[in-house]
Amino acid sequence: MALPTSRLLFFLAALVCAGLMGFALLLQHWQAIAPCPLCLSQRLVVIAIGSMALLATVHNPGYRGYRVYGGLVSLLSLAGLALAGRQLWLQQLSPEQAPACVPGVEYLIDSLPLQELAQIMLTGTGDCAAVQWMLGGLSIPAWTLPCFIGFIVWGLVELCRRKMS
Repeated sequence: MALPTSRLLFFLAALVCAGLMGFALLLQHWQAIAPCPLCLSQRLVVIAIGSMALLATVHNPGYRGYRVYGGLVSLLSLAGLALAGRQLWLQQLSPEQAPACVPGVEYLIDSLPLQELAQIMLTGTGDCAAVQWMLGGLSIPAWTLPCFIGFIVWGLVELCRRKMS
């Protein structure tokens, strides 16, 4: 069985990312679940993957170009995997082991230097340890983790794909 074209797969990946972002925004606005710093960082990675996939679809670069895009998607997805894994680790900590909660992200953006803001966005806070929503017994990062793994595998498939004649 032959794989679908790279262009189609990149388009489908862009749609998946749009769906993930749509669901995240639905939870935020419909369920009033405020995203924590790690959630926002994961969203940025999903947006970057989706943008990369959409760019690859529009660009339609050919064999070598799709390999480059596939490698970049895998690297971005690896970052998302690390962020989701960090949040899952924070969520399994006991309350006394979890980091302290901080003011809202809007306040942090307005008041902290960029370096401190980046550290908080990448390492998380006590807010990130709170499980605010579950489906099937799994929290949000437990659902995003397999998505990032899927993007890594797909990116590697694109990276290693043989030239189609």
